Amino acid sequence: MRTQTKETQQNLTPKLAHTILVEGNKRFVENLKAQRNLKDQVFETSKGQYPFAVILSCIDSRVPAELVFDQGIGDVFSVRVAGNVVNEDVLGSMEYACKVAGSKILVVMGHTKCGAVTSACKNVELGNITPLLEKIKPAVNSIRKGDGELTQEQIEEVSFENVNVSIDRIRKESPILAEMEKNGEIEIVGASYDVTTGLVEFH
Repeated sequence: MRTQTKETQQNLTPKLAHTILVEGNKRFVENLKAQRNLKDQVFETSKGQYPFAVILSCIDSRVPAELVFDQGIGDVFSVRVAGNVVNEDVLGSMEYACKVAGSKILVVMGHTKCGAVTSACKNVELGNITPLLEKIKPAVNSIRKGDGELTQEQIEEVSFENVNVSIDRIRKESPILAEMEKNGEIEIVGASYDVTTGLVEFH
């Protein structure tokens, strides 16, 4: 597999970038990794980087974006924070990836059995975790019906909805990214990773 260059990045459309991620995840699920020389990629990218995608995902150790999409060094910007939530720093990172560095697709990827989402559903409070979980609460409140505890199925629904909440915040709080999407320069899309199967489902 070739390392992304300025030319290959510029020639990609958002739709094609999406296809590359889908095909990469298919290889991952089938355990058919693309052949790459990582040492060569380190050398090639030392002169500059031209990632085609930026992926906001959870810090969960089971969900490494590059591996899940079978991508190499220099292919994707990986933004990771518990619960794949959005804040000013995350927005700035994504604006840099798309507006400055030329990425063509922005993916917000949640996952099943998410500890941050589960903690938000159970109203966990602890140090700086508390304000982080507050960012997941809008998704919790949209799924919660009544005062009872959420079922495991409902917690998974919250995880799915939390991706949508993050995407809504990106469009609302980043005029730069919203305009790029409107102009067809980038695609903004949600996805969910299944920690049991390794499959990514795009929303």
